[in-house]
Amino acid sequence: MVTRAELFLQTKFTSRSGQDHRLPYDPAADLSTQVAQSLRSSLEHLGIDHVDSYVLHGPAAGHGWTDDDGEAWAAMVKERDAGRTRFLGVSNVGRWHLEQMAAAGAETPAFVQNRCFARLGWDRDVRAFCRERGIVYQGFSLLTANPEVLRHRLVAAIAARCQATPAQVVFAFARAVGMLPLTGTTDAEHMRQDLASRELSLAADEARAIESLAG
Repeated sequence: MVTRAELFLQTKFTSRSGQDHRLPYDPAADLSTQVAQSLRSSLEHLGIDHVDSYVLHGPAAGHGWTDDDGEAWAAMVKERDAGRTRFLGVSNVGRWHLEQMAAAGAETPAFVQNRCFARLGWDRDVRAFCRERGIVYQGFSLLTANPEVLRHRLVAAIAARCQATPAQVVFAFARAVGMLPLTGTTDAEHMRQDLASRELSLAADEARAIESLAG
């Protein structure tokens, strides 16, 4: 049996513009109230009293960190201080968002969670920002966003040498360059393979070679 202590539970607050019809809060309420209602809804559905991480699901605008983002983030800090989450994170951000967030005096997030594309340099600018500030970078869509990497002869050769799958090689690469890889699979066998990839280590030159596959 898996205990609560062995699980790391993470949920997100998504603003009205990014939500579908299943709103976990009152759309007429102010942002701070929406943040609290959204987290309360998650806790009720999960049957727990706290999550491990509460993530701001993308800034309100692509061009920068806005006052609305600051209000939502401040409300999330209150939820953390009240013990309803242990850590705070942000997702779907560019380095400019993080720099503007810091310039506004906002508390530094514990996590940054981004979709990571090889053709865009494996999000190197955001990863560098995180590395400089001790922020954990969570990479998601590492497989679905990078089918060309999974099919690449370099990855195939490493997989053959390690008796692993290409997906396991990609996850091992992610760890090698400082990412915490996330998986969204619902397939039990893929879950086992993803967990087993933690035992796979790539040589430094192999990790560099995969990173150089960026467009």
